[in-house]
Amino acid sequence: MLLQQRLTERLQKVLARAGAGSRREVEAWIRQGRVTVDGVAATLGIRVAPGCRVAVDGKVLRQLYAARGASRVLLYHKPVGEICSRDDPSGRPTVFDHLPRLRGRRWVTVGRLDFNTSGLLILSTDGELAHRLMHPSTGIEREYLCRVRGEPGRLGLSRLREGLRLNGQLCRFEQVTARRGQGTNRWYAVVVREGRYREVRRLWSKVGCTVSRLTRIRYGSLRLPRRLRAGQWIELGGPQISELYQLAGLNSSSAGTSAAAVNATCGERPPPQPLPAVKSKGRRQGAHRRAPRTRG
Repeated sequence: MLLQQRLTERLQKVLARAGAGSRREVEAWIRQGRVTVDGVAATLGIRVAPGCRVAVDGKVLRQLYAARGASRVLLYHKPVGEICSRDDPSGRPTVFDHLPRLRGRRWVTVGRLDFNTSGLLILSTDGELAHRLMHPSTGIEREYLCRVRGEPGRLGLSRLREGLRLNGQLCRFEQVTARRGQGTNRWYAVVVREGRYREVRRLWSKVGCTVSRLTRIRYGSLRLPRRLRAGQWIELGGPQISELYQLAGLNSSSAGTSAAAVNATCGERPPPQPLPAVKSKGRRQGAHRRAPRTRG
C-alpha cells in the first residue's frame, strides 16, 4: 500500500501541475463529472499513476507526467475595468486578453483582484504553484495602497490592527501606514496575509471609511515594478521562479528557465537589470499597444 501511494498522486494535483487549470478549476471539473480516468468518471481524491488515461470533456490529456518545459511566471499590472475570469456573461475585458498565448497549458492566476482594483497580479503555467502561493496556510503578505474617504481616528486604526469580524471570521491588517493626503481623503499602505474576498474594502468599511482607490503593490517578496504600466506584463527568470517555489514549499528542480531563455521567449536580448523588459499585448495576437495609466 505504501509503495502504491508513492507511485501515485491525487488527480487534481497532477492536472494542476501540468497546466490544465488551477486546482480550484480542476476540482470543479471533477465534481461536474467532466473528468474521466481510464474511461470511468473521476471522483475527488482519486489517485492516478503514469499510464492512466485521463480525459477532460472526452479529450485525452497526454504527457501529464512527461517534461512539458519549465514553468513560466508573469507579473501583470492589472488595470481597473478588467476581470480575472476567462469568461464573463457581460462581455467585460479580462486579464487573459493581454497575455502571451500558450499551447497545451493555461495561465493560472495567483489569487484575484476585483473589477475595481488594480495592481500586481501573478500568473503561472503551474496550477499547483498558484494553489500553494494563494493558500491561507502559507501566510504570504499582500500589500495594498488605499485611498480612503473618511477619518478612522486612532481608535479605528487600532481596531483594524487588532482585528474585526467579517462573516464570523477575524480579519485584520498586519500593518497600517499613513501615506500622503489630508482631511477626508488620505492614502494608506496596508498589509494582509490571507487575501479574503474584498477584505481590504470591507475592513475599512467596518470603521466608517470608504476605499475609493485600491492597488496591490506587493505579493510576498515580489513588488509591482515602477516601469510596469497598467495592461503590461513581464516574465520572471529562473532564479525568481525558484524563489517562488521555495516560498510555496515546493520542489524547485523544474521551476524555471534561465533569464536568457525567458528573454529569448519574449524576443528580446537579455537586459542587465534583474527583470526582463516589459511587454504589452493587444487583444489580437501580435498587436502591441501603449498601455493606459491606471486610475486605481
